[in-house]
Amino acid sequence: MSAALPATVVPVKPAAWADLAFTVWPWAELPALSTLTPAAGAGTARYPTTTRLCADAARLYVHFDCHDPDIWGTLTARDAAIYDEEVVEVFIAPGAAVPATYYEFEVSPLGTLLDLVAHNPSGDRRHMRTDFTWDCPGIEWHAQRVDGEQRWSATFSLPWRSIGAGDGPLPRLWRANFYRIERPRGQEPEFTCWSPTMSDPADYHRPAYFGALELPAALREQP
Repeated sequence: MSAALPATVVPVKPAAWADLAFTVWPWAELPALSTLTPAAGAGTARYPTTTRLCADAARLYVHFDCHDPDIWGTLTARDAAIYDEEVVEVFIAPGAAVPATYYEFEVSPLGTLLDLVAHNPSGDRRHMRTDFTWDCPGIEWHAQRVDGEQRWSATFSLPWRSIGAGDGPLPRLWRANFYRIERPRGQEPEFTCWSPTMSDPADYHRPAYFGALELPAALREQP
């Protein structure tokens, strides 16, 4: 890996949002992560995606806003193969090390969810095992289409204790990546990442390329 992996400090959820449903939070008030870029690590996305994060002591919140002139999807059953259509994705694991096991979340413009646990100690998807029977305890999610503005958005609300935090204080460092699969009908698909996985064809299951999330002391020191 020749380039430094991206890293960010996760903002604390604004106190003014406490009485609002996470589906209506004004995400534009928070800073965005660096723009998702093609998985191969070169060029710019044809279909821009803005990703924002925040957290409280109980949950991590991830919001995607996707430019998309051709929003579509057909699958509605949980854990269906929505990665063959259009999705945004979160891969995450606690700790600073390259994870052998991590959690994967996807949602489509229809609001269809896929959640699983990936066991990938070699970092090679040919040897990877996935558990699609796992349903993340306490997860909440939301998707919204705004066809007139050629965009759709998705938000994940992920309980820390359901994604490996364990008991006691939250880990300071986490490894994560944020992805999008865009499949415009009649055109080539686009695979973009917060931290490019340097793969062509695109391969998102390369945990050595996951970026780093740091939780501020204000979250880790809460009882």
